[in-house]
Amino acid sequence: MFQLGKTIVSEDILEKDFVCNLSACKGACCVDGDAGAPLSVEETKILEEIYPKVKPFLRKQGIAAIEAQGTWTTGTDGDLETPLIDNKDCAYVIFDGKTALCGIEQAYNQGIIDWKKPVSCHLYPIRVKDFTEFAAVNYDKWDICDPACSLGQELEVPVYKFVKEALVRKFGEDWYAELEIVAQELKK
Repeated sequence: MFQLGKTIVSEDILEKDFVCNLSACKGACCVDGDAGAPLSVEETKILEEIYPKVKPFLRKQGIAAIEAQGTWTTGTDGDLETPLIDNKDCAYVIFDGKTALCGIEQAYNQGIIDWKKPVSCHLYPIRVKDFTEFAAVNYDKWDICDPACSLGQELEVPVYKFVKEALVRKFGEDWYAELEIVAQELKK
């Protein structure tokens, strides 16, 4: 672990390799698990605002879940998160064949909205936990992502490089530049 500004960062994000391999995992992170994607208060407001534009991209089951639960929910642990369909799929999940994709991201990719998706999804496999004085930035090892770890090793892409855009989105360009310096120092 090392400190970068107001973050405590796990060295795993520098040392572990990762490149999403959708052809192997089929987007399992969007349909497996026991909770929706973590959200910030600001993101709940964004979801409420963009839902009418995202709705045409969603499945009937997702729309029904959102209309019953809201565009976001409070999980059993009190955290804000995306709603689920039958306590499984994220309500915003759509499918391309058997591969789970994000309906929000599809609307973004088509220029309908200007918000890509929740930052927790964009950052994955990094998870950020906010505390009073700092944020913990950790690598989340999940067996469904083993194909991504293998592909990352094959291509020699560390986690922090794979999620560069999301890290910059979350913490800013300066923070990421400092992270790269730490990564170079660790290589020596």
